[in-house]
Amino acid sequence: MSGTSEGPTPAADLDRSAVTESDITRPPGAGPRHIDVEPRRIGAEPRHVDVESGTYRSVFSAAPLSMAVVDREGLVVGANDAFGALFGTDPATLTGRVAADLVDLTADTRIRHAYREVLRGRQARLRCTRRLKHPDGHSVWAQVTVSPLADPGAGVLLSVADVSARRELQGRLRHLQMHDPVTRLPNRTLFFERLSAALEADAYDEGGTGRIGLCYLDLDGFKAVNDTLGHRVGDRLLAAVAERLTRVADEAGSARTGTPLVARLGGDEFALLVEDSTGTDQLAELAESALTALQAPFDLSGRRLSLSASIGVVERHVAGTTATGLMQAADTTLYWAKADGKSRWTLFDPERNAHRMTRQALSSTLRPAIDRGEFALEYQPLVGMEDGRLHGVEALLRWHHPQFGTLTPNRFIGLAEEDGSIVPLGRWALATACRQARHWQLAHPGEPPIFVSVNVAVRQVWDSDLVTDVARTLAETGLAPHLLQLELTESAVMGSAGRPLQALQALSDMGVRIAIDDFGTGYSNLAYLSRLPVSVLKLDGSFVRGFQYDEPGDRPNPADEVVVEAMIQLAHRLGLTVTAECVETSAQATRLRHIGCDTGQGWLYSRPVPPDRISELLAMPSYAVGNP
Repeated sequence: MSGTSEGPTPAADLDRSAVTESDITRPPGAGPRHIDVEPRRIGAEPRHVDVESGTYRSVFSAAPLSMAVVDREGLVVGANDAFGALFGTDPATLTGRVAADLVDLTADTRIRHAYREVLRGRQARLRCTRRLKHPDGHSVWAQVTVSPLADPGAGVLLSVADVSARRELQGRLRHLQMHDPVTRLPNRTLFFERLSAALEADAYDEGGTGRIGLCYLDLDGFKAVNDTLGHRVGDRLLAAVAERLTRVADEAGSARTGTPLVARLGGDEFALLVEDSTGTDQLAELAESALTALQAPFDLSGRRLSLSASIGVVERHVAGTTATGLMQAADTTLYWAKADGKSRWTLFDPERNAHRMTRQALSSTLRPAIDRGEFALEYQPLVGMEDGRLHGVEALLRWHHPQFGTLTPNRFIGLAEEDGSIVPLGRWALATACRQARHWQLAHPGEPPIFVSVNVAVRQVWDSDLVTDVARTLAETGLAPHLLQLELTESAVMGSAGRPLQALQALSDMGVRIAIDDFGTGYSNLAYLSRLPVSVLKLDGSFVRGFQYDEPGDRPNPADEVVVEAMIQLAHRLGLTVTAECVETSAQATRLRHIGCDTGQGWLYSRPVPPDRISELLAMPSYAVGNP
């Protein structure tokens, strides 16, 4: 048996630790302990035999456990036959040999230190597992135990037990535990074990690129295979996918220093882990190869199945990277690949991820922000094209976020609609706008009252009793119904049926005006429009921009003029009024006035302003075009 192990022993090979607590509790320096070898009556004095007796030597020599006595200098004093057989030699030839070299107690720093402590009598026992090489070439896993002898000056007892069979069983059980039974690939547990090891500082400090890459793969439409053909076919398909991915990894490894680890993380999710990656190009090439490999149909017992995959690709420096962070980035990027159309790979984009994180942060704080009073309303004037007077205002939400500053609706309205917070937010906006409109009316009794236009999401109609909310708000604020206008997008209004349509009709019957916002960008079903309780069309700004004069002598887009003029004439035939959005120049306003547009809204007249500024405008005899 060779005195060196075959390479360093992993920490997992130690029994809990290199140093274990012993059942021996005698303090160092205690007197010799003798061995009681005969049964005795209770209360009788024990009879002892000296360890140097012939009986002891006979037992020691014939014991099946490999044992050797080692002096305080670490040299073998004597060994039994089993110990000699373990090393393929006569035990007498081992006398005087360095015991630590025989059983490899010096390669590991912790074990070497613990062994010296036992030799010096400062530690009760050492137990560890070492891999030894037999003279005939085969390896033996051995459990090595070092314990003090009864006589402190006699040295220590070294015993070696062959645990190869147990280790082999443990290895088989670990393999089963760490591998997926369907694909025989490493499973999620082994994958994260390898990933964590690759991210440890020692792993990349010893050389390599100091980078790591991950391709996180999900099969597109695999659930349909399970649902229609059964789980047996699904499992066979997963196994076939695993074979192709393994082949891709092997080919990639043959061209570089290391082969990527292919693992099944669960369901139809796979991962290809690249340690010491060289950059995003390497990962992109690997992802493209994986997609190409999966494009060919799979032949499963006469069935030809085709499928695709989406892959999220992440490649970065190991330093500062955690397993959780890497997987989150990969999962996010996989989601992007799915959202972008599937059957593709997508590279992680920090800027896109920052936007996602911002959305998540906004979403999580949106509802509490309503209670904290972080929202406010600004108002943009709606000006009569003929008389230039202020006829109304549109209430526009602003979120004064403590971290991100003032946010406009396009940053948070979509989130509010997704999580349902649009209902309490919309209720707050409605009450605040109506209260402010009534305040202007009371503050300027000599002026014609202006109406206030409030945006309403279709989810507000579905998730709340909008009619009741409006009626209660009007009653509480004292605002007349005809001074309230509710704006819904064209797609929401045109798709209204059932409850939404009934709500709109009830609001119209109440006297509230209904406006279609961004008209011309959605369905534009004019026949359906005639049957809706709508009183106002707001032309989308894209049409008005066609009236723009960029340079002297420029002419507006004639097609836009024809379309806008036709829509205005049709709206008037249906008894509707028309508001043009995004009016920015006097030339646009002039042309819109000539073709019959009723009201204008845009920066030509004013940007959205606080309510105090509207009070100032109401005090003017006539609203001046272009006034800030």
